Amino acid sequence: MVALTDILPKAKSSVNTNYDHSNDPWFKSRYSLSEDGETEAPKAKPVPPYLKRAGFKPSKPEDFGDGGAFPEIHYAQYPLGMGRSTNQKPGGKTLPLTVDERGNLRYDAIVRQNENAKKIVYSQHSDLVPIFAKDNEEEEEMEVDEKQKEIDETTQETKAALEKIVNVRLSAAQPKNVPTQSSDSKFIKHKPSQQSAAFNSGAKERIIRMVEMPVDPLEPPKFKHKRVPKASGSPPVPVMHSPPRPVTVKDQQDWKIPPCISNWKNPKGYTIPLDKRLAADGRGLQDVQINDNFAKLSEALYVAEQKAREAVAMRSKVQKEMMMKEKEKKEMELRELARKARSERTGVAPAAAVPMPSERGGVSDGDMNIDYDRVRDAPKETKEEREERLQREKIREERRKRGRGKKTGGKRCCYGEEEQNYQG
Repeated sequence: MVALTDILPKAKSSVNTNYDHSNDPWFKSRYSLSEDGETEAPKAKPVPPYLKRAGFKPSKPEDFGDGGAFPEIHYAQYPLGMGRSTNQKPGGKTLPLTVDERGNLRYDAIVRQNENAKKIVYSQHSDLVPIFAKDNEEEEEMEVDEKQKEIDETTQETKAALEKIVNVRLSAAQPKNVPTQSSDSKFIKHKPSQQSAAFNSGAKERIIRMVEMPVDPLEPPKFKHKRVPKASGSPPVPVMHSPPRPVTVKDQQDWKIPPCISNWKNPKGYTIPLDKRLAADGRGLQDVQINDNFAKLSEALYVAEQKAREAVAMRSKVQKEMMMKEKEKKEMELRELARKARSERTGVAPAAAVPMPSERGGVSDGDMNIDYDRVRDAPKETKEEREERLQREKIREERRKRGRGKKTGGKRCCYGEEEQNYQG
């Protein structure tokens, strides 16, 4: 079977990604050895195709291939040595001329070498113009809306920067601001290399939970931070000074700096006013931060004190009532003993018990009415009962006289202001 390539005619030219100058007859006629014995021309190098020349910097004659410069490559090029100074030596310190965005020559390229390449160098007369003068020129060209928008953006940025600085200083002085700990956890699947029943309890995989270890805010630092000297920054804007003038008295007074006031040392014993002393350390600029727990503690102490006072008052009241009851009980016993002694001395039957006096020291009207009703409703004695009562009193009187004759010891019973001696 005949292949398709055998039927089709042969291609007149082949396309290569890289143009080879060595196969071009125009280059061959110029780089080939001349019949007159001239020196060999530089051999052309393959040049990358168009749109793929990133990083290609032609610097040698072989890179140009007897042609011109590449305009799409922004690099100082000298095809066939054209434009290169004859006195320039390879590796010299001559810099190419560069221009700025306005087309003016940049003479500051000399000072922007080596370590100054990444710094801001002020070398033009326009750098000496104050910023507000430049802003005035730009503001004249700007519209009102754009100007107001720029003012608002600058105001917000300045406000945010100042608030950040102030909040850092204030948060350090407040005891309630404690840095929060991150509680995020990660889960890692671990597959051990030794897969058998003797290792990892026979498990083929393990899931590990990684949690950030909490940090104690009061813990002292574990590492000593060594401060590295700060690298030199951009040089400042040069300031043009006017000729020196003699200093006047007003200038001297304006530049007079007050002495430092210390809270600890006063070697010369000066009398310093309190307002000056307070203004020295800036205590009036800070707000006193009081912890909320102080109010909770004071409230708890107040409640505990009130409860303790109520408990003490209740105990004293109960104790007082118990003492009153005990006192009344003793008085009743003494009254009973006095009544018995009186009845034994007179030989009269003991009367009814005396009612307990009230807290005011008297007998209530209800008790007196009850006693009168009891006496009125009591049954009358018969003649036989009266004779028996008189006989009992007579026997009791004889026993009393007999006891006095034996002269036994006597007891004393006192009730109020009355004192009686009776025989036991």
